[in-house]
Order: sequence, then C-alpha cells, then structure tokens
Amino acid sequence: MAKRVWSKNAVEVLRVGEGFSLADVDPDSTPGYDGDKAGGVRDLDAGLDALTELQEKLFARAQTGVARNAVLLVLQAMDTAGKGGIVRHVVGAVDPQGVELAAFKKPTPDELAHDFLWRIEKRVPQAGYIGVFDRSHYEDVLVGRVRSLAPDEEIERRYGAINDFEARLRASGTRVVKVMLHISPEEQGERLMERLERPDKHWKYNPGDVDEREVWPDYMAAYQTVFERTSTSDAPWYVVPANRKWYARLAVQELLLAALADIDPQWPEADYDVEVEKERLRATLAQ
Repeated sequence: MAKRVWSKNAVEVLRVGEGFSLADVDPDSTPGYDGDKAGGVRDLDAGLDALTELQEKLFARAQTGVARNAVLLVLQAMDTAGKGGIVRHVVGAVDPQGVELAAFKKPTPDELAHDFLWRIEKRVPQAGYIGVFDRSHYEDVLVGRVRSLAPDEEIERRYGAINDFEARLRASGTRVVKVMLHISPEEQGERLMERLERPDKHWKYNPGDVDEREVWPDYMAAYQTVFERTSTSDAPWYVVPANRKWYARLAVQELLLAALADIDPQWPEADYDVEVEKERLRATLAQ
C-alpha cells in the first residue's frame, strides 16, 4: 500500500466513540494529518493505486463466486459540504464497473407508502461492489426530526430499525462506512454565495438551503442524537471536518482503504490449468 503521511490512524481519530460531542469538532481542522493542501493532494493521488487494486480484487472475487463482501459508503452532510467531490475524486477514481451510486431524494408517494427502509434496502451494493449512498436512510431521522415529518415515537423506532438493518449488512459481508462531512455555517454560506455569483453554478443552488440554515442548531442536535444512537461496532460513524475539501477527500479515501484492507481481498485462483491453457493458446498463435 502506498505510503501515507498520517500522524494518527484516521479510523481511530475520526471515529465517533463514547462521549463524542459534535460541538467539539472544528470544521477547519485536519485530525490525524499534519500536511498541507499540496501534500494532501499528493497523498490522495498516491492512494489511488492502492484503492483501485483493492477494489478490483474485491470485484474479481465476487465475480468468480469466491466471496460475498462489499463496501457501503454512507455520506451525510449539510448541503455544499462536498459529497459530490467525494464521489468524483475518491470513489470516481476506481473502475466504475465496480461502483454503485444511489442518490436519495425526497421520497415519492410510492416510497412513502412503504417503511422508510424499503427504498434503501433495494439499493444496497451487490457483492464485490463499493456502494455509495449520497444521503441515505439517515434523512428519515434528521430531516424527519427537525421538520417534524414523523411522530416522535416513529423517529425513535427508526433508530433501532437502522441498527438492525446495518447489523444485517455486516453479517452478510458488507462493511458499512458512515461519514458525516462536518462543515461550518460560515463556510457553507460562502459556498452558497459562490453558486449565486457564478452562472455555471446556478443549477446547483437550492433556495431551500437558506431555509435549512435557519435551523442549523436543530440539525446539529439531530446529528448528535444520530451518533449517540447509531454509532455501533457493526457500523460506526466517522465525523470528517469538511471546510478543507482536500482533507475531507483524503480522509474518506483513508477510511475506504481501511475498510477494504479489513476485508483483505486476494486475487481468486484460476479454476483451470494455467499451463494447459498456455499451451492451447500457443498452438493457436502458431497457426
């Protein structure tokens, strides 16, 4: 694996543990990493080869029926925190045939007629794939709580349902990497203003984002509750400071590398006699 310039293990320093407080996390910080932006960009590039090889091994083993492992990356954040950049610059750097992306929007009437996990379970990654949830089932306990879209008792039920769902994923061989990209309201305001000032960014602007800013403290409280109720040994949460885009991308790459290294996929052995096939191939080349 390529050399990584981390002073502390990213998994350990970013993982939500007992006594965690979101209010104590500085969105401008770079936990565990002492380098600057230039170094972070170089390290991100250096990690691509390792990430690509691990992903290809994961895919190859599933395609040959050797293993059933997968990785699910869950990305949650306030708007403009950089989810799209993670998808493009981290996950997008590997072979696209081994990636499944699901961007969950407001539920449709048909989806609302089912349990909140109904649409989620249909999009879990197949064996051998890296799946990405750009927003996820956690919208149903974040927006649902802040905007009172469901009764309190239903929100409470959902925390337990989520833990059961993620435990089943882990038991089936899927590593769940849950990342909250933590941006400050000041940084978000600047990014939203940039979208308004640039015609090529107008399509990305949503007037509703300003409405959400007005209840920012409520969202932070909802996230804190999510961490306390759903950061488990089967599917821990990681909070990644996201004011510095380069750091957020580097940190998520490191978390994915750790998840894949934990699976430790190996190239599947050939189910045919390699030497015999070489001789058969040589015979056709000599014709």
